This record gives sequence, structure tokens and C-alpha cells, in this order.
Amino acid sequence: MRTELYIDGQWTRPLKGGTFPIVNPATEEVVHHGPLGTAEDVELAVRAARRAFDQGPWPKMPGTERAKYLRAIGAGIRDRLQELARLETIDNGKPLPEAEWDIADAAGCFDFYADLAEGLDKKPEEAITLADGRFVSKAVKEPVGVAAAIIPWNFPLLMAAWKVAPALAAGCTMVLKPAELTSLTALELGAIAQAADLPPGVLNIVTGAGSVAGQAMVDHPDVDKLAFTGSGPVGSRIMQAAARDIKRVSLELGGKSPFIVFDDSDIDAAVEWVMFGIFWNQGEVCSATSRVLVQEGIYDRFMDRLVEETKKIKIGDGQEPGVLLGPMVSEKQMNQVLAAIENARTDGAKVTVGGGRPAGFNKGYYVEPTVLTDVPLDSDAWKEEIFGPVVCVRAFKSEDEAVALANDSRFGLAAAVMSKDDARADRVAAALRAGIVWINCSQPTFTEAPWGGYKQSGIGRELGRWGLENYLETKQITRFVSEEPWGWYIK
Repeated sequence: MRTELYIDGQWTRPLKGGTFPIVNPATEEVVHHGPLGTAEDVELAVRAARRAFDQGPWPKMPGTERAKYLRAIGAGIRDRLQELARLETIDNGKPLPEAEWDIADAAGCFDFYADLAEGLDKKPEEAITLADGRFVSKAVKEPVGVAAAIIPWNFPLLMAAWKVAPALAAGCTMVLKPAELTSLTALELGAIAQAADLPPGVLNIVTGAGSVAGQAMVDHPDVDKLAFTGSGPVGSRIMQAAARDIKRVSLELGGKSPFIVFDDSDIDAAVEWVMFGIFWNQGEVCSATSRVLVQEGIYDRFMDRLVEETKKIKIGDGQEPGVLLGPMVSEKQMNQVLAAIENARTDGAKVTVGGGRPAGFNKGYYVEPTVLTDVPLDSDAWKEEIFGPVVCVRAFKSEDEAVALANDSRFGLAAAVMSKDDARADRVAAALRAGIVWINCSQPTFTEAPWGGYKQSGIGRELGRWGLENYLETKQITRFVSEEPWGWYIK
């Protein structure tokens, strides 16, 4: 486990020498002390990134050359998959098989953007047809500059890959700040980049508090682009700060995603996808389908199966075989989820399954998988993101009612619809105001496809070619080619 920051291709102690405890949420034990970066360390990191962009070879390098580094990083992640997955589980609490899936996806993300980096060489410019034949014009794509990325704690290395890989593919340099709660694998990414001989300053990693190190990155005048994944309130503050310098910004924020289940659905399949949509990663997922709308004709049977299967979920330390639900990432998060459940009770919701800490767990930040019914539409449990293994279920009569209930939210990250009627599923998918819509499934995520939301769920898209475009500027270059003088002033 690393005890230093990764700045300008070197490992360095924080200038003020501070550390912070890293706690295993399954045991509440302090397993490490991470380096506590401050504004002074951010200054060094941004300066290194600025120098690497303005004076170094990285942005001028052909995409095929950058691709070699990206593939080497992907291979380095893959070579250490088991070790990194174990660190992720110790740091975040998620079950080890889920962590292994995340690490494999992170490696694949670097491979994918290596391909797109090569594609930049194949189409470096776009000719523009002008009405005035005395000029020729073209549009070219260029890297935006120094990017600062602030990532959350729910998918630590994967969220780093979602930002680092496209930024580097585009030719940007970057300063990355992982969440203070889950910094272990992000620091290892620095070691993997160093082993891949990534030029100094291209990737810099500063760990520490968001209010200190993160704020310093947001405020720094030499940062050209801010990329943030996290809560809506923090995203709003970042957007306000970015406005001062007109920084480019992309935000992937919260959600309260609906899942509509029509009465022609296979009940067992519906229950499985609903459970995956809310209990995967302990419900600490921005796109979690936490509002489930079930048509009246199957509501009772659906609820019976959901209750039955939810009670079977094995809870425990993510390193134990067969565990499907690990602890919350921190004591604070556990308490927030438990408080949200109690507030729902106060509002009149019925706790059908779960609702508290599981029996027999004297240590660890565990919350039972919880199913709420009869949740009032004006309750925070129905309206606000809980970010834990808590799902709200209610019945509906008609398609129009289901769509109206689904869209009645300030969020619009994701949504799901389940039906054997393809025409109806397509119709509902088109009507849902969300950036991601799943049909007959929930939560599958692919590096090739765009990721991002409507309304207060964010700005911009990650993944796919859209993720690369986050880190590119478009420049127009126009040339006067006529042999005749322009003749505006000199005749």
C-alpha cells in the first residue's frame, strides 16, 4: 500500500507530511494510513501537468503512440487483477467477485480508449465546404489541456479509468483526486503508469480531503477542464467555481432511477433484475433503480417473490465466499442510510424486509437489504437518493401513470422498463426522461456506450466516443487561397 503521492512521475511525501486513516468497513480496523495531500501538493501536481502539456511530447504525440502507453496501463492492471480487487474490497467493502469485475472493466477501459486514440490519427481533420470559394476551411480536434478529475468511492479504480483513459487518449494531462475513503487502488494506478514509462507529469495523483485538495484543483487557474462524479450539491459548487474561469466541466451526479415492471413480465426475471438494480454494490450506485413501479396485476406475486429472495441474500465481509452484500463504505454512510429508513417509517412507509443492522454483526458498517412499500410520493425516501440497499416499491394501473410517476423526479440518470411487449417497452423507453434506459434488465454498463443523465443528474457524457470528446476542443482553420487580392482597403 502506497504512502506517497504520485507527482511528475515520482513518489513524494505530502509537503505537510500528513496522513489519514484507511478503514476496512467490514471490520472497522485501520488497515493503512494514506498520504494527506493539501493545496501545496495540488500546486506541484498542476504545475507538473501544465509543464507536461505545454512543453512535453504528450499532446503532440500521434495517437498511435499514446495508445501504446494506454495498452501498457491496461495490461498492468490486468496483471495485478487479484491484488487490486482485494485492495478494492478491503477499502470499499464490496464483495470480491464484484471487485474483480470492476478491475477487469478498468483494464478494458484503457484498451478501448487506446483504440480511439489510434482513431484520432485516421481522421485528424474534417474539411468544411464554404460558399465562398476563395477560402478553404477545416475543423481539427485538439486536447483541451490540463484536466482535473475528482472521483467517488463506490467504484474506485473503475471511476478513475473512466476519466484517466479518455483524457490521456485525447492528449490531455491530468491531476486525479480519488475519494479519501477509497484511495488505495488509485495510488496503485500511479505505480502501474510509472511501470508503463508514462512521461512525467502526464498523470498525477493527489489523495486527501475533497474540501482541501479537491477544492484546490477546482480553483486552480491552470486547470482547463474539471471532471467530477459524485453528489449533486458538490457538483453544483464545482460548476459555480468553474464559471469564474469558464473552465470546461463535465458532471456525473446522483439519481433516483425508476424501474417499471409491466404485468406481462416474467416475475422471476423481474425480481432478479430488480434485486441486481438495487443490491449490487450495496446500492452504492448512482444509477441504482431504487424506485420500482409494478403493475397491479402482478404486484402481490411480485412482492412475495421479492421478499422471499431478499431474505436469502448473504451479508458479510466481501472477502468471504458467497457474500452478495458487503458493508457500507463508512460509518457515516451507514448512519445516513439507517436514518433514511427511519425517516421513511415516520413518513408512513412500511418496512417489508430489513430496515436495520443485521443480527450478529457487532463490527462493520452493515445495513440489511431493505424493501419499503406504501412510501408517500412526497417522502424523501421516494424522492431523494439514499445510496444504500434500500428499494421503494409501489403499484400502478396504466402505462401513462407509470411513465408520469417515473418522470416525476429532479433526477434523470437512468431508468428501466420490463415487458414482453417490445412495442410497449420501446414506447416507454422513448418517454422516459433519462440518459440511460434499460429494457428487460438493469445496470449493465458498457465502455462503448454513452453514460450520463438528464436534469440534475449531470452534464455531458462519459464512455464511448462521447467520453473522448469530453477532453477535446474543436478548432477551425481557414485559409485564403485566391490569387486575387482581398481588396478591402488596398485597391
